[in-house]
Amino acid sequence: MRDNRGEQMSDKQNGHHETYFFFVGGKKYETDQPALTGLQIKARVAEWDSSHDLVLEGHGNDPDRVIGDDERVSLDKDKGPLRFSSAPKANFG
Repeated sequence: MRDNRGEQMSDKQNGHHETYFFFVGGKKYETDQPALTGLQIKARVAEWDSSHDLVLEGHGNDPDRVIGDDERVSLDKDKGPLRFSSAPKANFG
């Protein structure tokens, strides 16, 4: 879309917001934010068990990894939607 001067407008300028998707436990969630923290992701899951960690499923040969509450996760679409799961917190005591 072009503005009244004929210049190309970004999606945000013309009122369209990009939507980002991710999955937690197989359920799809949407946001207009390009990145969320672990805490923000968990807050979207109504039945989240606070005694569990948020785990990001690895791509290809990458291992799964725990996402901390303050860790920002990019929801960029270049690798497809991210998939998260819930796992009991590891107890090393």
